[in-house]
Amino acid sequence: MPLDAICLAAVRKELAESITGLRIDKVAQPQRDIVILTLRGGGVPSRLLISAGSGDARAHLTEYRFENPASPPMFCMLLRKHIGGARIVDIKQPRAERVLQLCLESPDAFGAVTEKSLILEFIGSFSNIILTGDDGIIIDCLRRVGGEFSSKDRRAVLPGLLYRLPPAQEGKHDPLSVSSEKWRELFGAWNGAAADKWLISVFTAMSPLICRELSWRAYGETDAGAAAIKDGGAALMREFLELMENVKAGAFEPWSVSPPGEAPRDFSYTMIRQYEGHYDSARNESFSAMLDGFYSRKAQAQSIRRQSAVTIKTVKNARDRIARKLAAQSEELKKTEERDKLRQCGDIITANIHLMKKGQSFLQAQDFYADEGKMRKIPLDPLKTPQQNAEKYYKEYTKAKNAEKFLTEQIRIGENELIYLESVLEDLALSEGERDLLEIRRELTQTGYLKAQKKGREKAIESAPMRFESSAGVQILAGKNNTQNEKLTLKTASKTDVWLHVQKEHGCHVVILCGGAQPDDLTLSEAAAIAAYYSSARCAGKAPVDYTQIKYVKKPAGSRPGRVIYTDYETIIARPDEELVMRLRRG
Repeated sequence: MPLDAICLAAVRKELAESITGLRIDKVAQPQRDIVILTLRGGGVPSRLLISAGSGDARAHLTEYRFENPASPPMFCMLLRKHIGGARIVDIKQPRAERVLQLCLESPDAFGAVTEKSLILEFIGSFSNIILTGDDGIIIDCLRRVGGEFSSKDRRAVLPGLLYRLPPAQEGKHDPLSVSSEKWRELFGAWNGAAADKWLISVFTAMSPLICRELSWRAYGETDAGAAAIKDGGAALMREFLELMENVKAGAFEPWSVSPPGEAPRDFSYTMIRQYEGHYDSARNESFSAMLDGFYSRKAQAQSIRRQSAVTIKTVKNARDRIARKLAAQSEELKKTEERDKLRQCGDIITANIHLMKKGQSFLQAQDFYADEGKMRKIPLDPLKTPQQNAEKYYKEYTKAKNAEKFLTEQIRIGENELIYLESVLEDLALSEGERDLLEIRRELTQTGYLKAQKKGREKAIESAPMRFESSAGVQILAGKNNTQNEKLTLKTASKTDVWLHVQKEHGCHVVILCGGAQPDDLTLSEAAAIAAYYSSARCAGKAPVDYTQIKYVKKPAGSRPGRVIYTDYETIIARPDEELVMRLRRG
């Protein structure tokens, strides 16, 4: 990804302006590679996300709320001890390095202020978070690296050692210190390679995206070669030096590019023009907002997908098994529709029994159930007497009649189970953390779809419903899964609160805590948008949402968790507006 050293400089500049002087109030480590610092002192608390993941290393302010583990990791405990309450006095970046240094003033055990540094290295698979004292000695780090690496590749990063910067890339030049004369000297050794490949091989701190962009700006091609570069690289030099002057002046702009209607695919500190209308370019509000939108949701969704993969597979297998069973039962039920013909055959045999002899293989007789004069040919078992053949048809008729009743009931049960499992899959898709997944697994265990775990393996910690506040200040709650939906609707909410659910779709139960008062139109429409967003109709442009008072919502006897019926409702058309939902969410 294009978080090169120059893009990181833009992030550093923005963070320095927004969080310098703030204090670290809380330290959390929701995932192995992610640390969240809650900062106070600037009015509204801010959360600084630091990721040392190999594919998503970055630092920025975040609006997303991560679920913390029940027990904080050891590195998190160490950071709480050393930098809890520390004040951020500066944010530095070594020139042309993908490294940030948070300079901190932290009180020691005796209350004396000491200087510490939290060093953030964003170097691919070697990304790290390192805490050092005022003497530069490493206190500890997220990833400990032994001393068996050569200086060319890595260096040891261990507690008690003096911190050293990562080794510089040999043979590459700092683009911010290159003059026009130096450029001509370097380009004099050009071997005809594509412009973007040459830039990457000669300069450090530049991502492939920026190298392709410079090639496109100069020659109209992202990989301009010898056929296009006929000016000795003059156009490329002009674009390169102009960009570097903007960087030196701090003229950074957060731009992202994305396919029409899709999530962003790339980002940079300057406008990207190389896609020529195939991708949409958008200027973001800030680098933090851009990185938060690009990485945080994607990382969170990937984490949930990994954790829920086995559960999803189990539920899908159960759903498919029930679907196959329903298809077979429906086929059997269809056959029972002809049971009256069996009874009629028995009647015709009985009426003609005096004319029949044992050993007949069929009976050709007048069909008194059809038009006058019409004959019916009835197959017989030659080993049975005429009376036994009649009894056989009557027994098959009775069997088919009973089968119809049994199959109808079994199909009804199967269809309800199918609806339930589809709702569980929707709940899994809406899960936001491990606690939500544990609740769903517990529900599946209680309903018999998962085997019960050994006692003590999973703690019975219930997650709270999602909380929202409408623009008018009215509280709105929404369940995340069937168990939570049922508890919210049938136990938590008052009988006079307003209940909402997307019509004929799987989704969360939404409750407006209005205490018997009629909610205003804006609150009602916002609650409907929440119901539409957290449902299987999320991708639709609009969705019908039913609403009524809780007293009109009932749970059918013996039904699965979350299943309700309701009356006395009205319907409102809502749009699943993600931006609106995230703005209203409070927890």
